[in-house]
Amino acid sequence: MADPIRTEPIGDVDDATALEPLQLGFMCGIEVHQQLATGKLHSRQPGVLYDVTIDTVPEQWNRYQRRLRAARGEGGAIDIAARFESRRNRSFVYVQSPNSGLIELDEQPPLPLDKEAVSIALTVSALLEAKPVSLLQTMRKTVVDGSNTSGFQRTSLVSTDGVLQTETGPVGVDVLCLEEDSARKLDTLSTGNGEQVIYNLDRLGLPLIEIATAPDVQTPEHAKETSMALGRCLRQTRQVRRGLGSIRQDLNVSLACGDRVEIKGCQDLSWIPRIIRLEMARQLHFYRLANELRALLSLPALAPDRRSDDITLETEVAQAVEAHLPLVLADVSECFTSCESKMVQTGLKQGFTMLALPLPGLAGKFGSKSSDKEGAQMPRLGRELAGAAKLAGVKGVFHSDELPAYGIELEHVGAVRTHLALQSSDGFILCLAPQWQAELALESVLSRARMAWHRIAQEVRNVVVKKGAPEDGTTTPMRPLPGGARMYPETDVPVFILSQERWQETLDSLPMTDSERRERISEYDISDDQASQLLARELDDLFVEYASQLPHKGWASVLMENDTAKPELCANVMAVKEAGLITRESINEIIEHFKDLNPTSEQIAVYGEAHGFKPADESDLGAVIEGIVAERAEFVKERGMAAMGPLMGVVMQAVGAADGKVVSALLRQAIQKISE
Repeated sequence: MADPIRTEPIGDVDDATALEPLQLGFMCGIEVHQQLATGKLHSRQPGVLYDVTIDTVPEQWNRYQRRLRAARGEGGAIDIAARFESRRNRSFVYVQSPNSGLIELDEQPPLPLDKEAVSIALTVSALLEAKPVSLLQTMRKTVVDGSNTSGFQRTSLVSTDGVLQTETGPVGVDVLCLEEDSARKLDTLSTGNGEQVIYNLDRLGLPLIEIATAPDVQTPEHAKETSMALGRCLRQTRQVRRGLGSIRQDLNVSLACGDRVEIKGCQDLSWIPRIIRLEMARQLHFYRLANELRALLSLPALAPDRRSDDITLETEVAQAVEAHLPLVLADVSECFTSCESKMVQTGLKQGFTMLALPLPGLAGKFGSKSSDKEGAQMPRLGRELAGAAKLAGVKGVFHSDELPAYGIELEHVGAVRTHLALQSSDGFILCLAPQWQAELALESVLSRARMAWHRIAQEVRNVVVKKGAPEDGTTTPMRPLPGGARMYPETDVPVFILSQERWQETLDSLPMTDSERRERISEYDISDDQASQLLARELDDLFVEYASQLPHKGWASVLMENDTAKPELCANVMAVKEAGLITRESINEIIEHFKDLNPTSEQIAVYGEAHGFKPADESDLGAVIEGIVAERAEFVKERGMAAMGPLMGVVMQAVGAADGKVVSALLRQAIQKISE
């Protein structure tokens, strides 16, 4: 183990961009979750995602309501994250999409691992030079946020000890797993008995490859580079899904003066450095706040490196803080009978209780909303306490540093202080909600307030997203960081024995590298832009498959213009055009008409003729063009070849269905005759 950092961390919290990772003992690893373009992992249902919202879910889709509880893991302990979720008193409604059946509803045992998904996972393992395990044992990973109907996620370790090459340096790959994706959240409703969360089951069970790197990421910018390199490696298989939400990055970040935090919701790679730097600033802020609070209670300061922590000493500090901040909840609803705040009055009329939690010595420590040099919210204790409360399902809390505000006047603040017998140095938190929920919220607040005397909490946090994009790069608490107690074997899925022969087959059939693909496509008569587009959109294999039968540039254009259509249909329509039976301009329309069918060449030609897409006879076409040019002879003599543009539109309108290239060539000839 390296020597602990003994110098105090340097840097201004309001300038996250200027923080120095090396001096702060920065550590970072990345977890990538990539959906595979196959059917579901354990049910053989198709991997279809339906574009529905809570308002557009078809009425005929069945709905099922459930409640989940935390179960003990293999070691007999209940995972800390599972225990927390079970206290939130939430219920769940599952919308059964057409690609979800009894397995997704947890009414039928799962099927063995999907063979195609296993093959893709092995291929990615080989690309990352990882070492495969000899036996794929499916495990259950406890998940009680409702996103899995069973209360757990099935996951199988595939390989370990790989390496990802990046320009900045190699990054170790600790594990590669094959697991099933969770259900998609449609909505969250507040009820008198807790939150009700509505999920769509279309995504549940889709196979995911999870790759977890070692903490070898050197800087926030290197984290972005690493994520991009992982994405390229996965796409090299050409068997992964593309599009928003198909790949998700989680960031594991810590400073020496802080602790490990897992950040979810980093879908836009360009935001990764900013998100990490703001987390660095947050950890630095709360390290300094912890020492400030320790000084108030005459407690020993935290060392600048967590590796120097003394467990016995930290236990004594925790006991002292617990004694200083006891759990004392007071009903102060009567203090607000004259409050004109619409929010407060509405809540009290609904039977809510205004509970207060006194926090001795914390007046002025909650902080007020302010922004850093780049416009992001500065870290503050009040925001962390509000985030802890929101996990109980309440919309928020009020803290004494921000009052009077929100319609709560000075007289109400004074009444609360008198009721709680507070001194000027004491702070308090208010929560307006059903009593059981307000109690749970303030218990969470108290737990987080006590942590302010220690290093940053180990937890999972979520990027704040508004209107589909990160608001400013800051995060909010999501749940405690899960522990080992959440994993136990899945007895319903047989083990998958990976033989040396099967692994060798994988090594012998690795996909082409990006450079090999670019070299291959450079052999065809297409533009550089077309080549780049085909590669970027992963259409080069389809292009090459049919290129020997069709003109290269035209086929590239048709393929890219109709990339969601069946490639064999596109190639067939293109071939009919090359036979002179339909016009180039009609290709896309004909492909759209036949998109759900498998027409013969004859059927395509018949449809083209019936709808006016058959090219005009070239001899007749030449006569029409010569007539149009003759009528405008003076104009042509005056403009010369510059008359091509204006006359092209006139000719096309006159001849109707005709090949643009043929028309252009004949028109050029006619103009040249008169110009001579």
